[in-house]
Amino acid sequence: MKNLLGKIYAGWCIFWFLLVFLLIYPFFLLFLSREKWYPYGHFLNKLWAHVVFAACALPTKIEFRFKPEKGKSYVYCANHTSYLDIPTLCYSLPGYFVFVGKASLAKVPLFGYMFRTLYIQVDRRSQKSRYETMIKSLEAIDKKRSLAIFPEGTIPNVNNPQMIPFKDGAFRTAIEKKVPIVPISIINNWKILPDESVIPRRMVMKAIIHEPIDTQDLTLDDVNMLKEKTYSIIDQELRKHHPEAFLEKVVESK
Repeated sequence: MKNLLGKIYAGWCIFWFLLVFLLIYPFFLLFLSREKWYPYGHFLNKLWAHVVFAACALPTKIEFRFKPEKGKSYVYCANHTSYLDIPTLCYSLPGYFVFVGKASLAKVPLFGYMFRTLYIQVDRRSQKSRYETMIKSLEAIDKKRSLAIFPEGTIPNVNNPQMIPFKDGAFRTAIEKKVPIVPISIINNWKILPDESVIPRRMVMKAIIHEPIDTQDLTLDDVNMLKEKTYSIIDQELRKHHPEAFLEKVVESK
């Protein structure tokens, strides 16, 4: 019976996910036709996330430990454990920001056109793509936009919610443009919608927006320090909420 209810709930969530997207897609086509309208396209993604989370009766809790300033650029860095993480950031963060995501998202029918037009895509296997992504990220900051990046570069397929090492891109960008890094801990998505599953579980979707890390006095020699500090802030929060998961990893490694 429990399994049946889970499948019914999954079907309900998928129905609303697709329905809302298809209903707003004509407006995506309109707002993506001109760059000055891109913020409206991003707003549609925020609307999509809010409506779907509400329709799926998914409880949410967003904890702001600082208030982002309007008109100021940030580099938001979050842990990545689920395909739910992108809508989570759309739901959680204020204002217009640009995702930096993997190139495979641009190949998804319909969604791909929106993503590759509105956001920045990267193929981490290609040195040329990584270089172009860095240039586009720097240009986005110059346009007074914020960036949202999953610095792990992928969803780890083992040991969630334990993170894998961060890549340098987000931190080099923040230092070069002297904008703050904002760590974000996404607490339960690895349980709500695991990477290997299409059946969501109903529990609290929680995100913690940590205080920013200033980069004004940093140089590129400080990339590793900044990367480790960001990792540590997110890691400590995950350990606080899921100590049993990290204990299991320690036991398994012996």
